Order: sequence, then C-alpha cells, then structure tokens
Amino acid sequence: MSEDGDAALPFVIAVANRKGGTGKTTTTVNLAAGLVRLGLRTLLIDFDSQGHAGLAFGAVAGRTEPTAHGVFSNGPQALEHAIVASSGKPGWPDLALADTRSPHPGGVVAPDLLVRALDVPRIREHYDVVVIDTPPSLDALMVTALTAANAAIVPFVPHPLSIEGVRQFSRVFFSVRLGAKPRLRHVALLPIMASPHVLVHRRMIDSLRQEFGDERILDPIRSDIRLAEAFGAHKPIFDYMPSGRGAQDYAALTASIVTRWKLGS
Repeated sequence: MSEDGDAALPFVIAVANRKGGTGKTTTTVNLAAGLVRLGLRTLLIDFDSQGHAGLAFGAVAGRTEPTAHGVFSNGPQALEHAIVASSGKPGWPDLALADTRSPHPGGVVAPDLLVRALDVPRIREHYDVVVIDTPPSLDALMVTALTAANAAIVPFVPHPLSIEGVRQFSRVFFSVRLGAKPRLRHVALLPIMASPHVLVHRRMIDSLRQEFGDERILDPIRSDIRLAEAFGAHKPIFDYMPSGRGAQDYAALTASIVTRWKLGS
C-alpha cells in the first residue's frame, strides 16, 4: 500500500531500461529480496523473456507451466495462476516467471491489462509490493508494465551511451504518466557499477542530476563481483555475501525506497 497507489492494489515498482547490461535484473532481484527482508510481502514479476530474474532464484518455468506472459494470451486472470510461492525461504519473494519461448504478445495489447491482472484477491490481499523486471525494449510489455506501476527505477551505468538510454526511457515514462488514469507517479535513476573516483562517472551522474533533479538520483551501487557470483549461485546477494559491498548498497537502496515512497504505510 502506498500514499498515492490504488487503495486496493499493492505498490508496483517497474525496474526498466531499454538498454541491456545496466544491472536491471540484478536490481530487480535484490530489491525484491531486500523488501522481503524488511517485512514487506513481495511479488516479483519477470516480464523479460530471458527469464533471468527467476533464474537468479534457481527457478525456470516448465514447458506446460503458466507464466507471467500468459496474461497476453490468456487474459488478466492468468497472472495469479503463474505465481510460484517462495516455499518459505526467508528473504525470498514469490515469483511469476517469464515465458522464454513465446514472450512477445501479438496484436493490440490493452495498456491496463496488468492493472486488471493485479486486481484480484490473491494479489490484493497477499502482497504489499510488486516488483517487475521489464524487457530491455520499448514494446507493449514495457508500456503495460509502466501503466501498472506506481514508480519506475532506471538503473544505468554512468557512461555516455547509457545516459542517452536514460533520456529515451524518460520520454516513454512521461508519455505513460500523461495517459488516461495514470498510476505512474515516480521515477528514480540508479547509478550502477559506479565509482566516485572515476571522473566520467561523476560527470555523467552530475549531468543527469542537473537534467532530472537531485531528488530523482538514487545513491549508486558500487562494482562488486559478488553480485555476479550470487546470480550464478541462484541466491540474492544478502544470502550469498551479506557483508559485501553489494549487499550493503542494495540494503541501503531498499531502505531508501521504502522511506521515499512510504511503502507498507
């Protein structure tokens, strides 16, 4: 529940960037795990057809199992059937896994499809927050996710090419925000693999700070090889290396997001 979300629905966060290699899935996975650690009932929806968010927890949808992408072929009711419980593992979110075989919807997709999919008792009554790993593209899946979201987090590597990707995404964000009955209120930019000692990193972050405002720039996530190792071990960073930089930074990010958007209040 949130200060500006629909009273009946969980607070929805879309983690998005049209460019790959920006730490999007790493952020989705560890933010969702961090929210669970803070006592928030969390559902992670994997809309990226690579299926990496689920794989980070060692989960891949079988050929005949329902998936998050089922909403595009079977209607909004399909989402609740795709939810896989965390099996009581502490600090792990529930999952709605990606379909890695037929991920892209055909025909016209209603922008509010995911909003309707979330508006069912199993989701309304059982989750405080939904975190969505979006595809690295600006297609119907991205627009559907943003239409359902209250907030978007945009991870980016502080490099000139990545900065242009942030600007391109911002145009989509504001287009969705100006649409009919918008839920989308917040956007926050998250520097990934950033170092205060690298001049180009400082310049790129300062450039976005001037362009989008200081309040939209989150504290950076530092480089940490343990984040990649945790993915390979199919664990959130908090389970794999709880004392490392990655765990410290994602814990700080999660706490910041909870305070910033008043999650759980």
